[in-house]
Amino acid sequence: MRTPLRLLLAVSALLVAATAEAARIRVELEGIDGELRTAVLAALEVQQYAEREISPAQARRLYRRAERQIQAALEPYGYYNAKVEGELRQDGNDFVAALKLAIGPPVTIGELDIRIVGAVEGIRAIDMARSTFVPYTGERLDHAAYERSKAAIHAALFGAGFLDARLTGHRVEVTRAENSATIRLEWQAGERYRFGDTHFEGAQFPDRFLERYIPWDASDYYSQDALLALQQRLVDANYFSIAQVSPDTEKAADGHVPITVMLAPAKRTVYTGGLFVGTDTGPGVRGGVERRWVNKRGHKLKFETILAQRLQTLSTLYQIPLPGRDNHSLNFGIAYRDENTDTSQSKTLRLAATDSRIWHGWTRTLGLQFLTGDFKVADQKGNTTLLYPEMSLTKKRADDPNFPRRGWSLTLAARAGQDGLLSDTSFAQVTADAKWIRGLGDHGRFITRGALGYTKVDTFAKLPPELRFFAGGDRSIRGYSFQTIGPREPVPGRDDPQVIGGEQLAVASAEYEHYFSPNWGAAAFVDAGDAFTGSHFDLKLGAGLGLRWRSPVGLVRVDLGTPIGDKYASGVELHVIIGPDL
Repeated sequence: MRTPLRLLLAVSALLVAATAEAARIRVELEGIDGELRTAVLAALEVQQYAEREISPAQARRLYRRAERQIQAALEPYGYYNAKVEGELRQDGNDFVAALKLAIGPPVTIGELDIRIVGAVEGIRAIDMARSTFVPYTGERLDHAAYERSKAAIHAALFGAGFLDARLTGHRVEVTRAENSATIRLEWQAGERYRFGDTHFEGAQFPDRFLERYIPWDASDYYSQDALLALQQRLVDANYFSIAQVSPDTEKAADGHVPITVMLAPAKRTVYTGGLFVGTDTGPGVRGGVERRWVNKRGHKLKFETILAQRLQTLSTLYQIPLPGRDNHSLNFGIAYRDENTDTSQSKTLRLAATDSRIWHGWTRTLGLQFLTGDFKVADQKGNTTLLYPEMSLTKKRADDPNFPRRGWSLTLAARAGQDGLLSDTSFAQVTADAKWIRGLGDHGRFITRGALGYTKVDTFAKLPPELRFFAGGDRSIRGYSFQTIGPREPVPGRDDPQVIGGEQLAVASAEYEHYFSPNWGAAAFVDAGDAFTGSHFDLKLGAGLGLRWRSPVGLVRVDLGTPIGDKYASGVELHVIIGPDL
């Protein structure tokens, strides 16, 4: 029994001694900061032991490796002559690796030689990738930037149809004594391929219908951008739950590469519904049914209704898509509208036939509108029937459709009717609406918008409220209720004259938003303008503050505005808007 007892006591003594000698180590790093400091700490093996117990022998071994690890971590950033001084000292039972760095001057590019053998001159994407290569002559050598630029050139070659392009030479020569580097790259571009046959798989439509979405002509040079354009068109068509477009490079032959399009049908019938609150319309409910395709020709049918406190609508739209490069479609609609605002009441029926397509980068809509119904504005009761052609041009740009920090939109429209041609009066009207957004700093946005309108009409009393100009409301001059700004006329039994709408419109707005968290922000705004007739422009001002919330369903804007210096309006008005900026 003695021998096991002695062995147990010896092992216990060794464990106690090891525990007594166990220590921790920490790093003190001087002479470096920012991303370089982060890179060095990530590369230091001694830093990885900061939360572990180590022996003195381990501490000495980790410290000896530190200098080479630091130098290796700095070389990808262009610092090839870094000097490291320091000491390993004991602090109680622990160790401190005190390291002082002198990173020295960086290596810069003395010569950049990029050669592409093949017929690549004049191809914009390739020229762009070459001209934007970094690091450029005189710039600091950065290995990560070098690899990204090298990959960008190769991707540009592939995207332009050089599917067999090969990087045949790549060399970075560093002269440490001169802090200089030479970059030499060479590609063999090979043959430039053209588009071959396009094969559609899994679609619910015949190929002859789907082929109209293809944005290239037969035997055009292969282009990755064209493939992405086809994929986007198929996604936008709203027919498919899956749309994947890819080149079948394994079957490329005779200078042509076939294209495979994998599709899967989307849900054919979609039902929508929900509650909403709008300060212009009051609380309400909306619902709809959409048949995404009615037949093999891709026709669409949609029904929609809104039942709100001050607005009820029922509408149907039949759409005939004519796929092509101009996103052409024919649209036929019927809509009934019953609206009751602070200034007017109207019940109208509208029939519409429109032709919509992309035209020089604009969405151009040409159409014929038939509008008939009864209305009351102030003390004026009337009924009207109008048949008029209409044209609109719309264009918008945004770096982010959900929350743009750089974007704008512009809509121009014109319409006209002739007395006697199924119209109760002759009129002509033009409108313009614009919005401009720019980010300010990391957390702010400046937003400005404007609206202009002009009408020439023989009998103003025959124009229904929706063809008259009013101002005031969520998207007009905040601080005023919906459509409460415009020319007025006396009404028997009322102390103040009542708004009847005008023939002209001029409204502008300026707003600043500041976000104090990724999803929450505040806004300050000033809106100004008037709806008027003739030269009787009377500037109205509204100003206030608001709250912004980037919710899962879109940007929510809650504003409190007040009119400034208006004898007909006072107090604070609440405005709530949900939806995209543009």
